[in-house]
Amino acid sequence: MSIFSSIRDRIFGHKRVEAPAPSTETSPSTPVAQAPAAAQAEAAQQPTTSVDVGAVLSEMAAIKGGGGNYQQSIVDLLKLLDLDSSLAARKDLAEELNVHAGADGSAEQNIALHRAVMAKLAENGGIVPDSLRNA
Repeated sequence: MSIFSSIRDRIFGHKRVEAPAPSTETSPSTPVAQAPAAAQAEAAQQPTTSVDVGAVLSEMAAIKGGGGNYQQSIVDLLKLLDLDSSLAARKDLAEELNVHAGADGSAEQNIALHRAVMAKLAENGGIVPDSLRNA
């Protein structure tokens, strides 16, 4: 699994999933067809509604007692999400998102990584406030 996918899954998956509305078309004696597991897994990966990334991260930070400077720091963001924030992980994320700003581990690269992650979350259905995009 890619690092960005892990980030997206932690944020998009944090939102409580509502149970589907019961169908009125089936009776108790009528068996309900189940979608194949692959289709169910794919549907679970695709957000059905937009996710307020700022609100989710804020809630996660409150639960953890702060969250550091996740609004601007890729290291703190990864830590907030309980993901690997090591230099090697950030190098892999930079490669994955095609971020080539500054030397590996530099402030310039870390800022560019944070911006790229927020932009990619927005591309994937996340509602990302300007305060997180322009870190």
